[in-house]
Amino acid sequence: MAPDVHKHEKPIFAAVFVLAILGFSGGGYLYYKIANNIIRNTTDLEVRILELDNKNIALAQTLKVEQQRNGEFAAQIGQIAGTVGKLDKLSKTDKELLQKYSKIYFLNENYVPEDLIDIPPDYIYEKGKEIKMHAKAFPYLQSLVVAAKADSINLQIISAYRSFGEQSALKNTYAVVYGSGANKFSADQGYSEHQLGTTIDFTTTELGANFTAFEKSDAYKWLLENAYKYGFIVSYPEGNAYYQFEPWHFRFVGKSLANTLNQEKQYFYDLDQRTIDNYLINIFD
Repeated sequence: MAPDVHKHEKPIFAAVFVLAILGFSGGGYLYYKIANNIIRNTTDLEVRILELDNKNIALAQTLKVEQQRNGEFAAQIGQIAGTVGKLDKLSKTDKELLQKYSKIYFLNENYVPEDLIDIPPDYIYEKGKEIKMHAKAFPYLQSLVVAAKADSINLQIISAYRSFGEQSALKNTYAVVYGSGANKFSADQGYSEHQLGTTIDFTTTELGANFTAFEKSDAYKWLLENAYKYGFIVSYPEGNAYYQFEPWHFRFVGKSLANTLNQEKQYFYDLDQRTIDNYLINIFD
């Protein structure tokens, strides 16, 4: 804003008026010289004030531009920091957890989940049997079992983590009994979701090991309606291209992916692996 030069006029006129009186009383030359100096100095001061005001306006505009630029830099730095944080988080997340196994990808014999814990005995169908599970997935299983119990569904665990060697021994046993028919319901070692430690075979206190009855049980109906809320999905629904229908076999894939699959009425193995990989970073969120 330009300075108000008129605000200086009253004192100038007052000074000139006083000097004029002095001039009329005999100090004409002195009056002229002093008045002239006052007017010149005042004009110079007004010009200087105007220059300073213009500089202030220019500096304010420059400051505003710099503030905007700094804001843009801060946003860019925030985005970079967020990206670095996501990459760091992703690098610390086991990339195998959302891979499509079951005759597609091979999980080598040396693979063991990063952290396994014992499932509490009261969750296990066979008393005295030790069953392990991925430590980060267990809290979701715990929430699921508690919610089911609140709805009078007494879910119990028959199987969870199985090592490469355990799967091999199990498959050999099935092959002896069922021959090539074992391939319809049992994965070869290295192709089993159980090796991930995030997959559960459910039963109830009423059904026990009678898997054939699970499909028509209240437990299966409850799981279909609620398991996704806790990050679990049925791996092998009716009509899947991998194994026979296994209504008792549920895999933990994280709440985000499970919710997406439920909303879109899709199954895990229907999705492209690249699409599935997008959910890995949030699997335990």
